[in-house]
Amino acid sequence: MTDPLFALRPWESPEVTSWGRLPMSAVDRRPDAVSLDGDWRFQLLPSPDAPPADVWSMAYVPGVWTMQDTDDLPQYTNVRMPYAEFPPLSPADNPTGVYEREVDVPAEWAGRRIVLQVGAAESVLLVHVDGRPVGISKDSHLAADFDLSGVVRPGEPAAVRLTVVKWSDASHIEDQDQWWHGGISRAVLLYATDPLHLADVTVRARYDGDLLVDCQVRNAGGALPAGWYISGDLDGQLLTQDGEFDRFNAEDDRVSDFLGEARIRASVPEVRTWNAETPELYGLTVRLHRADGTVADMSYRRIGFRDVEIVGRDLLVNGERMFIRGVNRHDFHPLTGRTVSYDDMRADLVLLKRFGFNAVRTSHYPNDPALYDLADELGLYVVDEADIESHDHAHEIADDPRYLNAFVDRVSRMVLRDKNHPSIIVWSLGNESDYGANHDAAAGWVRRHDPTRPIQYEGAAKRGWADPGLASDIACPMYAPLEDCVAHALSGEQTKPLIQCEYSHAMGNSNGTLADHWAAIESTPGLQGGFIWEFWDHGILQRVSDGRPTGRAGAGLYDNGVTAPGQRWAYGGDFGEAIHDGAFIADGVVFPDRTPKPVMFEHREIAAPVRIECFRHEGIVLGNHQHFRGLEWLSGTWELALADGRTLIAPAELPALRPGETAAVPLPFALPEDGGEAWLTLRVTTAEDQVWAPRGTEVCAPQVRLRAATPVTPPVVGGGRVEVDGEGLLLHPLLALAPTLSLWRAPTDNDELGGMAARWRTWGLDSLVRKVVSVRRDGERVTTVAEYAGAVGVVRHCQVFTPVGGGVRVEESAELPEEFDDVARVGTVFETVPGLDLLEWFGRGPWESYPDRSTGAPVGHHSVPVDELFTPYLRPQESGGRHGVRRFTLSAPDATGLTVELDEPRQVSVTRHRAEDLTAVRHHDELVPRASCVVHLDAAHRGLGTASCGPDTTPQYLVAPGVHRWSWTLRVL
Repeated sequence: MTDPLFALRPWESPEVTSWGRLPMSAVDRRPDAVSLDGDWRFQLLPSPDAPPADVWSMAYVPGVWTMQDTDDLPQYTNVRMPYAEFPPLSPADNPTGVYEREVDVPAEWAGRRIVLQVGAAESVLLVHVDGRPVGISKDSHLAADFDLSGVVRPGEPAAVRLTVVKWSDASHIEDQDQWWHGGISRAVLLYATDPLHLADVTVRARYDGDLLVDCQVRNAGGALPAGWYISGDLDGQLLTQDGEFDRFNAEDDRVSDFLGEARIRASVPEVRTWNAETPELYGLTVRLHRADGTVADMSYRRIGFRDVEIVGRDLLVNGERMFIRGVNRHDFHPLTGRTVSYDDMRADLVLLKRFGFNAVRTSHYPNDPALYDLADELGLYVVDEADIESHDHAHEIADDPRYLNAFVDRVSRMVLRDKNHPSIIVWSLGNESDYGANHDAAAGWVRRHDPTRPIQYEGAAKRGWADPGLASDIACPMYAPLEDCVAHALSGEQTKPLIQCEYSHAMGNSNGTLADHWAAIESTPGLQGGFIWEFWDHGILQRVSDGRPTGRAGAGLYDNGVTAPGQRWAYGGDFGEAIHDGAFIADGVVFPDRTPKPVMFEHREIAAPVRIECFRHEGIVLGNHQHFRGLEWLSGTWELALADGRTLIAPAELPALRPGETAAVPLPFALPEDGGEAWLTLRVTTAEDQVWAPRGTEVCAPQVRLRAATPVTPPVVGGGRVEVDGEGLLLHPLLALAPTLSLWRAPTDNDELGGMAARWRTWGLDSLVRKVVSVRRDGERVTTVAEYAGAVGVVRHCQVFTPVGGGVRVEESAELPEEFDDVARVGTVFETVPGLDLLEWFGRGPWESYPDRSTGAPVGHHSVPVDELFTPYLRPQESGGRHGVRRFTLSAPDATGLTVELDEPRQVSVTRHRAEDLTAVRHHDELVPRASCVVHLDAAHRGLGTASCGPDTTPQYLVAPGVHRWSWTLRVL
């Protein structure tokens, strides 16, 4: 007899979204469930039509088989599907995993309703128990529940088989920018309820304290028994059923399942409201009673009282307009792929809170229920996004009636499961799937079922940011130029909040102009923030020897973004895929091991809750930039960095400020009268333990310049002789390679994908040929002139070397022809002898910074080992720069070394790698650090921008043609 599940062939039937699957519910059954996680018998078949094999291995559940030593390895594509078949077809070669295990059904569950829950399976799940077909689910990122009551016997073991088919018609609407995997990625549970059970609970908790709890009740055994009722309590305070309730009986006598409804209403006095800054939660318990008063079922959930609404062009939480400082987050782990533990999710959100983020978009599918619990607890606004992305075939699918049920099913099930979370403030219909009737159908269902939250969908919003007739209540473009956003807000035509669903693409050394972006948002009514793309670099830890992922066995073999010997962070193409999109998967604000990239400190400062507004002679003006909270949870320390090398420290007393208020405080120090630059920093930390940070965690470090630098006095000429070789290059005992002109950098991902690197190569900037024009000695001063020829254009470079006390002063100029209208840098590069291992500097730091990404690096005195200056972006590229450096010292352990003083704050980098070293390799395990230091002193350095996916840097950060001048002094310690 043909198996009815396989006879349906759900992997090629878009009309089949489920079979035997129970309706979605907001009732959380996890606390009382039996976990079926662990090792299952496993075999991987070449297709769902292939006969079962005789040989079984073991696979861990939850876990994708692509990370567990099978021959089916991860594959990364962005837009393209990994196979050629058009929707709804899937390829004939279709890996199919078969999982089996014995399950002991507790004897005490006799007479109860027994349910199997599979947390998520990619892409089609077929369930059999004791050889009998139970059901089908087709949605890779939502749980599927199946009633086993008529299949299993309590007290006896049951054989559970889960068959997972990797490719299906549904894969065409799961075409997200991420690794393709296959398997069971979330927990598998078994739970039991009374036949009389809570089918659903809907909570409406408003910020004025009004509480409505709507309950749906079913009886799996037949009609609802007479006399049942609902009760509840809120943090122990008794709630009662509100008036009469209705019972809706099915007229069709073939249906044995009946539905009843009841409501609890209450008003909570002096309610503590929920928001991302003060996420106050209450414990709500709902009980379903039989007529005799005994409890048949119970549901517990932590709830928050808050309202969300759109008024005019503002999104409001509890009546307040707030900024959305968001990030897009995929489910990802470098060892387990799509499977993420509770501890991992908590660590993700804690890190985001510590760096000033207040919102998460669940790109591009519903997350594990635990993530929303954590967002409720920690305080993060959530845009909950449906598992719909048809990027490669978006236009065809948006209006394809064969996919109508799938669209409505995925959106409605997400809302039904997640609706009681206060953290969720917006529903999203999906991502990059064009816009059609299928979206409107899903939006209509949401508006009817949950009118308390707005809907967003970029595919609809891009048809017209102000069009009220589209499915999106929010104008949510992705990578819109900042000037377009500002122009729209100032046009007088704006009708909706403008919150970018994706902006500031974090691929490699990126996120330029982030501070400029936020300066415009905060000063332009109608702009309300957005979500950075994205949280993770999705680098998979790979064994270099055999090209496989490390899987669970590799835990702990990486640290601070750097892998252990024999391993590397893999990206597209590293598993032998013919179709892939390379390093485009490495576009996060953290490395695969969750080490923050430098941009995280930039964001932390941009989102600072307390800021220095200005410096006046009578003191410092501080401002509270939060929306709901005072400053009582913070403490501070003043630091005064002086140009002479001193740093003064004093405690800071923060004023009592309500949100939006400012106050002047006296200067904590009397400025020394000896002149020189002076920078005042307020180190702000948590005053007490927070749920996301222990006491003393730094929150921000706002800074203001109290005094500008005094004009640089030229050093006294004399005291030595400048030595140059026949090529007109400076000879110095601590230089292994003499200073020459540099116009090239190892291209960043933005440089490559934005087209700048190709242009620079066309100009020949990566292979300039130096020709000495003249070398002239005038007393103790030597002047050299050289020409650097590219494929087009010639750069004339002049260096004047003058001996000064204890060193050499170098004055340089470079004249760029008009052809070179946008180069990477103009400056000097030289290399030191080995042994100089410590860099100390006065300038921005301590982490990496660039001209258009330097707000998060305060000016001060910094000290970092040379080997820690380089930032190991997954694809080697320009990194490790420090912006605004005034002077620096490179020293050996015996305190010998050199000091460089610059004529004005400049961009400086000191690493172990030449630009050509970085350009020649794809991964860091291929790099061989040099014993010397490669030093760049830049008169001008191009901004980073985000041109790999989004706007390039703005004109003020470009390096223009013409004459560039700079000078520096080299001294021996």
